[in-house]
Amino acid sequence: MIAMRLRTALLAADPGVTPNNGGLPGLSVLKQIVGALLTWGLVACVAALVVSVMIWALGHHGGNYSQATTGKTGVLVASGGALLIGGANAIVAFFSGLGAGIH
Repeated sequence: MIAMRLRTALLAADPGVTPNNGGLPGLSVLKQIVGALLTWGLVACVAALVVSVMIWALGHHGGNYSQATTGKTGVLVASGGALLIGGANAIVAFFSGLGAGIH
């Protein structure tokens, strides 16, 4: 009974499944599509950042502090999105164990 629990615990700890690059047909095309989506996402974040800064400036200049606050929120969201999209490769590499040397 104890040996069976030990075997089950060892199998649960390391199932022996690792990601591979040759397992799916069309993986290179999928990587190109994801890369294009990352580019579109960065362009959208930059556009949102520009619009948000303009809203913030116009709201502040006009004394509309609700609009200025909305612009500030837009700046934070667009900046955060750009950081996450731009750092997607490093984030995935870090959490998959490939980025052991990244500090």
